Amino acid sequence: MLLLKPILTVRLFLVMSSKMLLRFRTNAVELWLVNKAVLPIESSSGGSLHRNYDLLLRHRLHIVGEVQMAVNLCLLALPDVRAEQLKRVLSHPQALSLSDSALAKLEVTRESVDSAAGAAQFVALNELRDAGVIASARAADIYGLNILAERIQDDSDNVTRYLVLARDPIIPRTDKPFKTSIVFTLEEGPGVLFKALAVFSLRGINLTKIESRPQRKRPLRVVDDSNTGSAKYFDYLFYIDFEASMADTRAQNALGHLQEFATFLRVLGCYPMDTSV
Repeated sequence: MLLLKPILTVRLFLVMSSKMLLRFRTNAVELWLVNKAVLPIESSSGGSLHRNYDLLLRHRLHIVGEVQMAVNLCLLALPDVRAEQLKRVLSHPQALSLSDSALAKLEVTRESVDSAAGAAQFVALNELRDAGVIASARAADIYGLNILAERIQDDSDNVTRYLVLARDPIIPRTDKPFKTSIVFTLEEGPGVLFKALAVFSLRGINLTKIESRPQRKRPLRVVDDSNTGSAKYFDYLFYIDFEASMADTRAQNALGHLQEFATFLRVLGCYPMDTSV
């Protein structure tokens, strides 16, 4: 996977705020600066990353893969700095919350920043001997920090799921397990959501994820295939992942039935399943 052209560097990603980083990733794919973007979508401990779900509709990209990776949060500091010397620890709010027990034992002040990797860079460049960082082992390697402790997260089995996005979809097949992600809206009424979910159950299709996003009085700019878009109002957006390829007639029939009472429906991607950690 090509992440960046030579004129760009990985460091450019690391110093951005998390919000800017996510926008840069998706925009960079659309502008042909990179071939693919990797977007975190949910954590087994922290749940879904809602603003990343919104990005799936704001950009004309397709999900072409998924990766599940075990989380390894590390406590980093400058070389020769011991854990007992730390007075504060910097990191992204989610990393801080996932390491609550370890930080409580250290009795340090917690400082939230936009990026864990950015915090590592900040501590290294300013030679802050009283500050530690919670980040990845890779961040320690890039910025010359020492790893004081590994896997300090409260949940040792925490796994993050990432989506791989590209400009063009991949061709669905039936010779290997595939997953399909869709988003749709429904008219209000009794039993409408039940009917929507029933189209999958009646065809023996397993749903692996259901996520609803309230959008009442909040316009969402949806980009269509002609690269134009307009603000639309939806009460709720329903994101669903199911275990079937769009080359499977069961999936085709299910979506055909769903379209009968969905006010908006889009296939976000059909891609090989990945359960590796």
